Amino acid sequence: MSTSIFPNSQLYRTGYCALFVRGVSPTELLTRVSGGEIQPVLVTRLEADAVKALGEDIDEDDVPELNVDELHSSGMLDNSGPLLRAGTHNNWSFVIESEGPYLASDEILAAASRDTVALSARLSETGSTWISYAENSEILSSFDPLFPQHDYGKRPATLEELTGFREAIDSGDRSEAYENAVRKIQQELQCAVPQEADAGRLLAVRIAGGY
Repeated sequence: MSTSIFPNSQLYRTGYCALFVRGVSPTELLTRVSGGEIQPVLVTRLEADAVKALGEDIDEDDVPELNVDELHSSGMLDNSGPLLRAGTHNNWSFVIESEGPYLASDEILAAASRDTVALSARLSETGSTWISYAENSEILSSFDPLFPQHDYGKRPATLEELTGFREAIDSGDRSEAYENAVRKIQQELQCAVPQEADAGRLLAVRIAGGY
């Protein structure tokens, strides 16, 4: 997959789910998707990978720039739930989960889009993909970009009218349907995020028992 969109499989090799939400802060977005109080910690993508891989066995040598006691007290080392990182670019915030089973649920998208709009983009480790769009907790569009005619949202025409993503799919290679659709949708909604926005430390939380 090309690195011309964020996120992509070169950054998240086991797949991902990302939500883009307009007009809310990263802290508010993490609160919405966690469903409760949060104690975020600033971590990079590579540090997050180390935390997920090592859990309670992590020590200072593994993440020399982080406070291991803070990781313990914040619940970041609890492997019973997803690790989410959130950042912002222009008027949109984004939250991303490697692999993505937690963020990919309809309930999470609905919660994230309360009083605003949200876009969900998911790529699984097996290569399957899904795109959803919601406004004010109502999922208007939800589809596999390989089969965009089968849309399970409540008002599928809305996202097409806003973005014209169908033409982007139809005019490209079938193997690039997901990438072409996401790029076009992000461009038209003005929620494209450069890879650099994910490179440094972002607010991160662990959702205990989220799996």
